[in-house]
Amino acid sequence: MSTAVDIFIPCFVDQLFPQTAMNMVKVLEAVGCEVHYNSNQTCCGQPAYNAGYKKESREVACKFLDDFPNEPNRYIVSPSASCVGMVRNSYAELFDGSPEQGRYHATQRRIFELTEFLVDVLGVTSIPQARLTGRYTYHDSCSALRECGIKQAPRQLLDAIPNLERLEMAENETCCGFGGTFAVKFEAISVAMAEQKVEHALATGAEYIISTDTSCLMHLDAYIRREKKPIRTLHVADVLASGW
Repeated sequence: MSTAVDIFIPCFVDQLFPQTAMNMVKVLEAVGCEVHYNSNQTCCGQPAYNAGYKKESREVACKFLDDFPNEPNRYIVSPSASCVGMVRNSYAELFDGSPEQGRYHATQRRIFELTEFLVDVLGVTSIPQARLTGRYTYHDSCSALRECGIKQAPRQLLDAIPNLERLEMAENETCCGFGGTFAVKFEAISVAMAEQKVEHALATGAEYIISTDTSCLMHLDAYIRREKKPIRTLHVADVLASGW
């Protein structure tokens, strides 16, 4: 019997990295999931929330709950730990004491980032078809690590790929400097943090920086391209869907 999954595609993935979303679907279907997509979905509300617009973010969050009505036997899976962390944690403040609090708690229990869903929910520890040759280093995004407790699941899936070697970088749990509006408000600090992260990655001899969050990867890739550094960024969904 297949596992029913509603996918949540964050706004920036939809607009800038649609192939990552398609690759997530490819992987989910390969492990036997029945994938559903509600085309009315938009944003989880995180940009407004992080900028301090609580009322506006709550309106967006209410729409999110409407877009993913409570169906206990269906999971919500996203290729973004950042958005999953927003729904799991920040919605608690937005809906505290409100009529939507019950709906929020039901949604909170059903939403997962892709790699934690594969490993922790389905018990899938490898995608046998995946192929990528080379050396990689893994970036623990702040949202994945600190908000969702994700650390081993993506590494386990990536390490199962033949001929792909992991090389841990120094300070791999340190922020890359993106932080949404942080990168806009504190540009110099943000760029310096990206530089530090990329230099740590390069010091390992890795060819790829892989992570669960396209927002981090987008930030790092901008620095890499500007400085013409010899390393690439890849989302874990794109890696798991590669070679087949």
